[in-house]
Parts: sequence; structure tokens; C-alpha cells
Amino acid sequence: MVSPKTEEEVALMLENGMLVSRTLAEVGKCIAPGVTTNELNRVAEAFIRDHGAVPSFLGYNGFPAALCMSVNDVVVHGFPSDKPLEEGDIVSVDCGTFYKGFNGDSAYTFPVGEIDEETKLLLKATKESLYKGIEKAVAGARVGDISHAVQSHAESFGFGVVRELEGHGIGRKLHEGPGVPNYGRQGHGPRLFEGMTLCIEPMITAGSRQVYLARNGWAVHTCDHKNAAHFELTVVVRKGQPQLLSTFDFIENQNA
Repeated sequence: MVSPKTEEEVALMLENGMLVSRTLAEVGKCIAPGVTTNELNRVAEAFIRDHGAVPSFLGYNGFPAALCMSVNDVVVHGFPSDKPLEEGDIVSVDCGTFYKGFNGDSAYTFPVGEIDEETKLLLKATKESLYKGIEKAVAGARVGDISHAVQSHAESFGFGVVRELEGHGIGRKLHEGPGVPNYGRQGHGPRLFEGMTLCIEPMITAGSRQVYLARNGWAVHTCDHKNAAHFELTVVVRKGQPQLLSTFDFIENQNA
């Protein structure tokens, strides 16, 4: 049973969302060729703990880090490593916090130095598909309305939409109901109601949508080893217009 959040609970989730958003911006400042994802993970964990929160991914079902760091053909759930990032790479940084009894969750795919035009388009279209989905997160709509908006925008560019992974509800638990797929039919799925809190997170591939799970049981790769992009924001369902609980503004304003 999915319960709406009270305004007091939404306020606590907003604190988490802003902390996650600022953490991603701190990580983004450090992304450059030659930097390792382990170094970036340390930056994030220190920033989160310095602000009185804990990294909600660390230890979650055995996950070994504060961040999911997914480079190039890794869609999501990559482990940080000591391998340096290279010019032309992309890296999805997925971050979670636990603070005052609630969770925050957001992800952003960063370019490493200069990237090619196809990859720029992949990042642009994936982020746009996220916002198209968010527009549909209004009371009275259905989860399928979000799903269809994401899918139709991404596929209009010829990109693949991963089926095996989805967004989710969030609150006292990192993953709550309902699931929010990135593909689907308008007018189908659970009905959205005011106070529902959702993580919407398109996972879009440059080529085939087919993926496989790595031997470590976590990292999800594209089968054709083409790049994948991942962007995620947390929203509260409202009447008329959803409310964002996390934001990319801290990242994008520092790059302006």
C-alpha cells in the first residue's frame, strides 16, 4: 500500500534531495580525465557525512560504495574503481542519502572532457526524456503516462529504452512502491495521487536496449557495449504541477 507523504515528511525529503543534489555538484567539480571513480566516491562520502547524513547506498544489499559510478556502457550500479577516467568517457553518478529518517536519490551523467556529438545527443535526449516524464507526475494521472512520455521522447531519437530497470517510490525506504518503468502505455498503471514521492530515472542506450548483468551481480551493461545515459530526479506528485525535491541546478549553474 502506497501512502501519501505529509507536508512535514516532504520537507524532510526536500532536505535530502538538496543534499544529494549538492553532493552531485561537488563530484561534478572533480570529474576530469585522469581522476578515478574511487576518488570521486571519497569526495561524495565525505561531503554527505560532513552534512550530518549517511550514504544510503553504502551497504545497501551489500553494495560496497557511497556512489554508483557507471562508465560508458555500464547503465547503472557500477562499482567505483581505481581505473582513471579518460577523455571522451561519460560517467553516470547515482547518489543516495539518509537523513532524519528519510532518503534522497538522484543521478546525473557527466561528460569527461570533450565527448563526441552522438554522445552529446544521448545525454541531451535522456535528460529531456526525464523532464517529459516529470511533467506527467500529477495527481489523477497514471504511472503509464510518465512511462510513455519517457519512452516516446527517447525513441524519437532512435535510442534504446532499458526495460529491466525502473524508477521507484521513495521515502523512509530507499525503494518503495510504485515502480516507474521508462516504457509503457498512457492511461495504464497505478493512479498517481497528491503526496506520492517518486524517483523518475530514464536509462537510455545509444544502440540496442538489450542489457546483461556483470559477474559481480550489480553492474548492468549494454549488450552491444554502446554508451548508456542515466538521469534521475525525485518529485512529489501534486495537482496541476509536480514539485521537484532534487535538482540539477547546482551542477549546471557551476558549468554555466
